[in-house]
Amino acid sequence: MILLRHIPYLKAVFLFSITAFGGPQGHYAMMLKTFVNGRHDVTEEELMEYNAFCQLLPGASSTQVLTLIGFKRGGAPLALLTLFIWIFPACLLMSIFSFLLLYLDGKSLNTSLFRFVQPMAVGFLVYASAKSFQVAVNNPITRVICVVGCVATYLLFKSPWIFPALIVLGGVATNFSHKRIPQVEISPKKIKWGNIWVFAAVFMAAGLFSELSRKNDWQSRRMFNLFENTYRFGSLVFGGGQVLIPMMYEQFVLRPTTPVVQKKNVDKEQNVIMINKDDFYIGAGIVRAIPGPVFSIAAFTGGIANRDRGPTMQVLGCIIGSVAIFLPSALLVLFFFPIWHNLKKYAAVYRSLEGINAVVVGIMIASTLYMMKDISITELETVSLLNIAVILSSWLLLSFTRIYAPVIVLICLLLGALT
Repeated sequence: MILLRHIPYLKAVFLFSITAFGGPQGHYAMMLKTFVNGRHDVTEEELMEYNAFCQLLPGASSTQVLTLIGFKRGGAPLALLTLFIWIFPACLLMSIFSFLLLYLDGKSLNTSLFRFVQPMAVGFLVYASAKSFQVAVNNPITRVICVVGCVATYLLFKSPWIFPALIVLGGVATNFSHKRIPQVEISPKKIKWGNIWVFAAVFMAAGLFSELSRKNDWQSRRMFNLFENTYRFGSLVFGGGQVLIPMMYEQFVLRPTTPVVQKKNVDKEQNVIMINKDDFYIGAGIVRAIPGPVFSIAAFTGGIANRDRGPTMQVLGCIIGSVAIFLPSALLVLFFFPIWHNLKKYAAVYRSLEGINAVVVGIMIASTLYMMKDISITELETVSLLNIAVILSSWLLLSFTRIYAPVIVLICLLLGALT
C-alpha cells in the first residue's frame, strides 16, 4: 500500500528515463521542469543543493540527483527503485546494441532522427540556467563567483577536477561574510554506516578476486576483471561521461595492447579484456544519442567484452557492467548525504551553500556555451536557422507553457525525422 502512493512519481521517473537527452546538464533542466515545476516533489532550492552536492562526489551526477529525489520522497527503498527505473531503459538499449553491433557501422548511426537533440538540450540548459540564476545569483559576491565559475569551466571543461574544485572554492568564498547568513540549526539525520562499509568491502573484494583470477587463470577471470574495472570507474570518476569514456578507452582498448600487459598474460588461456577500437567508438556514439545516463555505456562494454563466449555470457557481461558502474554512485550518495545534512547545522557550511549554488549556475552557463560550439548556428543556411529555432522554442516552451519536457523531446525527434 505504501508503494501505491508513489506510482504516479515512478511513472514520471520512467517517462523521464526514456526522454532525458543532453547529458547531466540537460537532465538537470528536465528535472527542474518535471520534478520541481510539474510535480513539486522537491523545491528549486533543494534541487540546486542536490546537484551541487553530487558534483562533489565521484560517479554519475544526474543519477545521484534523481536518487536523492526518491530518497526525499520515500527513503532508501524508493531511492533504489528510482535508480533502477532510471537506468534500466538506457542499460537495456546499450545491451541490445552490443548484440546488434555486427550489423551496425558508423555511417548507419548518423540518422536524422537525432538531428535536433543537441540544440534542444541547449534550449533546456538556457531554461535551467535562467531559472537557477534568479534563485542563486542575487548579490555582488555571488555574481563574481558565477562569472569566475563560468569562465573557468568553459576553459577547463574536460578537466575532471574542475567541478569539485570550483564548488569547494565557491563555498570558501562566501564564508567570509558572518553577518549575511547567521547560524541555522537543522535537526541531524541518523547516519547509516552500512553503506560506506559495503562500498569499501566491495571495492577491496573486487580488486582481490580480480587479481587472484588473473594469477590463477580462472575460467571466470574475465567476469571478475570486468566487475573490478567497472566498479573502479564508478567509484573514482569525476566529471561524468566525458571523463568515463576516455578512461574506459584506455582500459579496454589501449592498455591490453601494451607490452607489460601482454607479457603478464602470455601463458594464460583466459586473456585480458580487449575491445576493438571501432566497436568502442560506435558504442560511445550510440550512448550519446539515446536518453538516459551516459554511464550506461558500461552495459555495452560488458557485453562486447564477452561477445566471443556466447549469448549467455554476453548477457551476464551486460548485467555486470550495469550493476558495477552504478552501485558505487548509489552507495556513496546515500551515505554522504545524511552527513552533508548534519554539517549544514554549522554556520560555516550553511554559508558555503550560497557560493556553491552560484558556482553551479556558472557551470550550467558554461555548459550551454560549450555545447553551442558544436552546433551550426552562425552559418547562413537552413540548418542553422532550424537549430536557432529549436533552441529558442525549447526555452520558450519550458519557460512560458505547461508543456512537459518529454513532449518537447518527442517534437524535436519528429522534426528530425521529417527534415
